[in-house]
Amino acid sequence: MEEAVFNKLGDDRITSRQIDELIGLARGLAADGDLNHSEVEFLQKWLAANLAISQQPLIRTLYHRINAVLADGVVDEEEKSTLLDTLNSLSNRDFELGEVMKPASLPLCDPAPLLRFERQAYCFTGTFIFGQRKDCEQAVAERGGSAGSLTQKTNVLVVGAYATDSWKHSSFGNKILKASDWRDQGRSIAIVSEQHWSSYL
Repeated sequence: MEEAVFNKLGDDRITSRQIDELIGLARGLAADGDLNHSEVEFLQKWLAANLAISQQPLIRTLYHRINAVLADGVVDEEEKSTLLDTLNSLSNRDFELGEVMKPASLPLCDPAPLLRFERQAYCFTGTFIFGQRKDCEQAVAERGGSAGSLTQKTNVLVVGAYATDSWKHSSFGNKILKASDWRDQGRSIAIVSEQHWSSYL
């Protein structure tokens, strides 16, 4: 029993040190407001090395996210912007990756509407538990809908579960504000959480 307690305390110390180190790395990498390929690869290697001794969901989730970004060998502008948002959030200790956004701070439809996919146009913004944005878009396409940029023909805007309370200042905040304005003007567009969307898959 005592041994288990000591092991748990030791694991907690390791995890705490890892998170402090990761926050320091995030702060350094995001300091200039840009990310290059070698910086993303460096972060991937650090996460891989620490994954073996960590039960911390933050490290595991970020590692899988970066693997997905690097899978095609290119870090495009959208991927770079999303990663920068994540690193800035870590730097500011705004949230932990793995902690779901508190819906009260988002202009989600209340009550959340029934969703269908056939002949419906979806747009995705933010960072998703489900996978990369293209994975979410593919899930919609497989069910008879379409997905892409936010336009006045968009029926549903889905907001990824990983976000910060300062979403208005993030790179994906503009889409949410625009869709919210359209809805206020009487246009038929729903704004829903990833959890609500995924419950219909």
